[in-house]
Amino acid sequence: MGRVRRNRSYKLAKLHDRRSRELPFNAAVAEVEVDNPLALDPDEKILAMRSVRNDPLGRLHSHHQIDEAQYRGGRAYQNDWERAERGPQAVDTTREYVDGAGTREPVTEGQRQAVLRLNRVERELGTDGAALVYDVLVLGLTMDQIGQRRAVRTQRWNDYFARRFRECLDRLALIYGFATEAGGQRAELRR
Repeated sequence: MGRVRRNRSYKLAKLHDRRSRELPFNAAVAEVEVDNPLALDPDEKILAMRSVRNDPLGRLHSHHQIDEAQYRGGRAYQNDWERAERGPQAVDTTREYVDGAGTREPVTEGQRQAVLRLNRVERELGTDGAALVYDVLVLGLTMDQIGQRRAVRTQRWNDYFARRFRECLDRLALIYGFATEAGGQRAELRR
């Protein structure tokens, strides 16, 4: 009969390991550190997996091609765009049914502020920069696809679009307040 070990220490991390062991065949994921929703301490972080397959901004950030300020500036732009757009909406079943055409929902203050910020972004980036940021952050296009839309298909143009996109992300970080011009900005932005 074997001897029972009673001094063994148990680690709670092994007991509550909820990470997925198997990923789908075509998964593109990156590890990110997020706030633990079940933590008692508000500063506790956990590692989570984020899908970056249809997220060009997340892919650039996970591969360390853009910094945190650029990433947050891009996410703020995406948030403003989603808030400002007024597209097809679901039918609200809680509202009273009335025959005839439905009235339009009034523009909320959040939508108005988002549109004002987007107008400022377009003025700061210029027409070409705003179109490039829209293509990447809203439509999710790659630099190769942007080149195809503009009828320029060489690697040199792809490199130009990538460099120009990073400059636009620098400007977005400044506009949304995630970076300061005098502080940690690159020399390319000051030219």
